[in-house]
Amino acid sequence: MAKTNIKELSIQVNLNGLSFCILNRSQNSIEYLNSLSFERKLSPLDVLNRLKTELSSNTVFSDDFDDILVIHQNELATLVPADLYNEAYKADYLKFNSKILRSDFITHDTIAINKSVNIYVPYVNINNYIFDTFGEFVYKHASSVLIDYVLQKEVSNLNSNSVYINVNPNAIECAVVDKSQLHLYNYFEYQTKEDFIYYILFIFEQLNLDTETIPIKLSGTIAKNDELYSIIYKYVRHVDFVDDDYGFNFPEVINANQRLEHFLILNSF
Repeated sequence: MAKTNIKELSIQVNLNGLSFCILNRSQNSIEYLNSLSFERKLSPLDVLNRLKTELSSNTVFSDDFDDILVIHQNELATLVPADLYNEAYKADYLKFNSKILRSDFITHDTIAINKSVNIYVPYVNINNYIFDTFGEFVYKHASSVLIDYVLQKEVSNLNSNSVYINVNPNAIECAVVDKSQLHLYNYFEYQTKEDFIYYILFIFEQLNLDTETIPIKLSGTIAKNDELYSIIYKYVRHVDFVDDDYGFNFPEVINANQRLEHFLILNSF
């Protein structure tokens, strides 16, 4: 007999917080969406302890899940064209723009839409715990989710540029598309709104983008009435939010701001 209640769990892991989403695939509806923000950046061990507490204390995680995905969100990632990628040199690719340890486990995602390989360091202790708790699962890097989304949205935009910025409490992920092709992806940590706008304007300057004509599309922990949005709008003329078109049914308790905040995890299914 075919299963009639298919559920998928996605967990987003960051040293500044955790996010959880449960999709009822049979009903095409989001059943659970929540995040935990930490007061400071934690160690991977402390994040694991917080994850253990959350999964063991919340009954929504006691369901049987047909698919489980873990999204690793950190700065330890780099892109290489698939044609140039050699598995034997994955650490060499990554060390050019990331501080890695000799003991780090390095893996990769394949991003089919632009024939690239995303090399990154996952949180191995998190992966081990998820496997011990749930069994087999899939994991990928957050930038793979963002890049795939951006290129899918811009696939037919052959005439202009767009800048996508996914905002986290202490970091931003930036993807720039030039005529439907990925021109740049980068990750910046910030402490103040001045740091925040500095990195954004730095991208515009380095890529010779016009702040009067090139649009910024925002997602993540940002809203129209906060200081981060205000300072972007002060320097960039066209600022908007990503489309709220995930294709799922949402309960009324999940509002538009929450859907924007959980942009990455909602696009991971």
